[in-house]
Amino acid sequence: MNYRHAFHAGNHADVFKHVALLALCDALTAKPAPLFALDTHAGRGLYALDSASALRTGEAEGGIARLVAEAPRHPAIARYLAAIKACRAEHGTAAYPGSPWLLGHALRPEDRIAACELHPEEAAQLKSVFAHDDRVAVHARDGYTAMKALLPPRLATQRFNRGLVLIDPPYEAQLEEFDAIIGALRDALGRWPQGTYAVWYPIKRRRALHPFFRRAATLPARSVLVAELMVHPDDSPLRMNGSGLLLVNAPWQFDATLRAVLPQLAAALGEAGAAWRVDWLREAD
Repeated sequence: MNYRHAFHAGNHADVFKHVALLALCDALTAKPAPLFALDTHAGRGLYALDSASALRTGEAEGGIARLVAEAPRHPAIARYLAAIKACRAEHGTAAYPGSPWLLGHALRPEDRIAACELHPEEAAQLKSVFAHDDRVAVHARDGYTAMKALLPPRLATQRFNRGLVLIDPPYEAQLEEFDAIIGALRDALGRWPQGTYAVWYPIKRRRALHPFFRRAATLPARSVLVAELMVHPDDSPLRMNGSGLLLVNAPWQFDATLRAVLPQLAAALGEAGAAWRVDWLREAD
């Protein structure tokens, strides 16, 4: 496994994914029952945007740096920017939080988080980030096999009926990754059907994603929602033009939240030809 997210931290895909992740956490914590969150491909948890890796690509300049300068006013974006500010107050002005840090920031003392990372160096760093947080268990293991082992989530004295699974693989297998995702979702829904599942995916040419969408629509779920942010025109196979989230069992009215947030993200981060969409593959009855 050669992928390192340090080269891409804080880019437009991270901004979209993390704005949505915090909004999902807020929607789920609106109810008092405790939650379980599983991050299947967690990375190292924290990144430095002044590192050699980040500076080599400069991707954060078109992502978090641009959003901070534009400062759109939707509450979900303000929530995300406040989380960035809190992270930097604790870890330095060049810090950027990964998804497990954001889960730890957004969830409550009674909630529990499992963060999985297969790469040894990244997993070791992730463990150090959460060394003093008893809510978070770090697993140096494959995220898909962890879904089989950890769902439905149970502790010695507690079973969780609600929660979130974030599936954010590096797509080193490219389109073959979607086979693993669909299989993992179908299996997980059979054992924890009430969970909310969020799958991040990159977009180069959207037509290559149509088989994935067709299969996702057949999952044994209450609802399946797709949300996408395109920051470049959808016609270049040589770069990531945008990214999307497949949301299975999304919280009530979460589509409305995304429809309000995505135009502001597209305006702040996009170039000519930027676009967004929110569509149901299956809408709850």
